[in-house]
Formats: sequence, C-alpha cells, structure tokens
Amino acid sequence: MKSEFSTSTPVLGTGGMGKLRPATLALADGTVYRGQAFGAECVREGEVIFNTSMTGYQEIITDPSYAGQIVAMTYPQIGNVGVNPEDNESARPFLSGFVVREFLDEPSNWRAQGGLDDFLSESGVPGIAGIDTRALVRRIRDSGAQVGVLSTDPNQQDAEVLVAQARSAPGLDGRDLVAEVTCTAPYVWTEGRWRGVPGQVPRHERPDTPRRLVAYDFGIKRNILRLLVEQGFEVTVVPATTPAAEALAMAPDGIFLSNGPGDPGAVVGVREIVRDLANEKPLFGICLGHQILGLALGGETHKLKFGHHGGNQPGQDLATGKVAICAENHGYAVDAESLQRAGEPVEVTHVNLNDGTVEGLAHSTRPLFSVQYHPEASPGPHDASYFFRRFREMVDRHVSGEDVTGTIIAKGQSA
Repeated sequence: MKSEFSTSTPVLGTGGMGKLRPATLALADGTVYRGQAFGAECVREGEVIFNTSMTGYQEIITDPSYAGQIVAMTYPQIGNVGVNPEDNESARPFLSGFVVREFLDEPSNWRAQGGLDDFLSESGVPGIAGIDTRALVRRIRDSGAQVGVLSTDPNQQDAEVLVAQARSAPGLDGRDLVAEVTCTAPYVWTEGRWRGVPGQVPRHERPDTPRRLVAYDFGIKRNILRLLVEQGFEVTVVPATTPAAEALAMAPDGIFLSNGPGDPGAVVGVREIVRDLANEKPLFGICLGHQILGLALGGETHKLKFGHHGGNQPGQDLATGKVAICAENHGYAVDAESLQRAGEPVEVTHVNLNDGTVEGLAHSTRPLFSVQYHPEASPGPHDASYFFRRFREMVDRHVSGEDVTGTIIAKGQSA
C-alpha cells in the first residue's frame, strides 16, 4: 500500500467550514491519498478520472455524464466563484466525489448565491482537498483510470479497508448508468441562454419557422437544450428508452441524441431504437449520443486508457483541416475500423489530434451526423457551436424535400 501525499497545512478556506475533517482517497492499486474533507460526510465509490478545465467547475459537477465517477480537477484552486442556479447543467450532481488541490469556500463573484461546500453537502457528494493532484493525475495517466473510494466519514478512514472496497467495487464497463440519470417522463424545454453569452442567438434573430424536435435524454445538459431552442426548435425531451414509434408519433422534424455517462454498449435497448429512428428522420448526436449512433450503424466502441475530460482538446475537421479547441468528457470511443467492417456508408469526419480517436461521424446517404466533443460547452470553448446551426439547416433541407446527407452537413458544405 502506497501513501502518496498527506498534508499538514490548511488548504481549506475558513468561511463556514468549521472544524477541519479528515478525508481519504484510496485507489484499487493500493495508492492512498490523505487530505481534508469538504462537502457531504459519507463514503462513495467511483472511477477516478481527471478534468483539465480551468473554469466551469459547477458545470462539471452538475453534468450527468460524470455519474459513477470521482472527478479530480487539475486546476489548483476550486470554489473561488461559488455556485448559482443558472449555471447548473442538471437538477443535481450525479458524480460520486470531487478532488481538488486547494478548496476555497469564500466565493468572490457577483453571481455567486452560495458556496461549493454547502452545495455538495446538500447533494450528498463528498470532496477531498489538500492532496497532490499532480501525483494523482500522473498515476492515472500511467496506469489508466481505476476505481477508487473516497471517504469523508471520520469513522471510516482505515486505508486497508478502503483499498479493499475499491478493489471489490464495480467499474464502468457493463453498467447502464443512463438508466440512473435519464428523465422519467417527457417534458418540453423552451428556455434559451441567458443574455450576454458569446454567440447567443437573440429571440428576434431565430428562424421564423419552428421545427419540432425530439431529444433523447441519456443525461442531457441544459445548455444543449438552450442552443437547440435558439435554432428555433420546439424541443420535447423524452426518456432514454422511449420506443421509436412513440417518438415518431410526436411528428418530429428531427431527432437529437444527448450526452450521458458510462459504457455506451451497456445502455439497454437504445441502439435498436436509434437504428429505427435513423431510417426515418434527420439525426444529430453528441458524446454518448455519438457513440450510440455508431453502435446503431453497426460499429463498436472501446474504453480509453484515461479518457478525455477537459476544455482544451484539439479536434480536427478532416475535410477542411480546420482545428477547433473543444470541451470533451468521455471514457469510450467509437472504433473506426468497426464501422468499415459493418458495411454502412459512414465517414469519420473529425478526429482528436492528441490520439487520433474518432470525434465525428456522418452518413454518406442519409441525414445523420454526430460529434464526440461538446459544441454546447459552457463556459466554453465555443469553437464548435456552429454544429447546432448546421443541424437546423439539415432539418430544413430535409423537410423541404432536398437530397441531404450527414456528410454534407458535418463537413460544413451546407451554405
């Protein structure tokens, strides 16, 4: 058993924190990190991953795609801008734990309506501060993402017990985490982005003709819904396992497949639903939605060593050579060769320049395309937000009876 770091200096702001509590993060490989607790007092299991974003910790915490994971932030100071209801990407956090180098609980931001400690406490999410996050990230990069246990319970700090729990806990492979985060009933979303956001489409500049859209909720982020509304879509969000016939009965002009957590191959019954929908309507997928579309088209997915999590990933459009700096959050990827073996006329349209993995797909004869990264990223970057406009163009052309394919739209040749 290896003890990587044990702090002896305070790394927590004092505002409202009260007496410092011990916390332990134990990995399945036997590595143990000792630090100071914030957030909820509990013991939680999860796959330990790291996120390289410098801003947007609240959006990360409330992104349902992190269900089943303990997220370590590489940026050293977290908590300094507090939290507010407007920046939540979902109704509550779904992640298993939160890891930071230095936690600040005295927010200094005009938009703050509360502190991160209280927010995590109310949400049942434990946090640990004061550990050497650089050492943790190096271990994940070298050994790959692995299961860990985070304990902020003062009575459960035995390292050997926590390591044993981590070794017996399930990973993400084979777990249908979408079932834990999807909505339970359909609902309509009408809100656009709040004023002053770069690239915002004001109400008076949105397309005059509304289009009906069914959005499948695999763990959907609210900013995706806002951007769809800004393109003039009337959005109805449905649960992940909504039958294709039920979705088509809503007479949509297009279908959207959302982001979400975990192993795409474990999401029960959804690839069959998407296969049926793809034969009927224009379709756009993001992140997990992109992976599920790949599976529906006969491809396969594989787990990455430590995933892509952060706001600084380079994604290249293979048709134009243009590179966009992207926000990404996924631990699995579509296998390009498997798509070729499947026999469908599908093109890889975008790749990650760090490791060459698939970042975009498009069908050569049908109006279907998808991207692995997050063009809706809030707070940013916004390099790829144009995909929402392109999807609207695809739907308009399909409704008007034009011959349009996903390849044309994905490559930006729709103008």
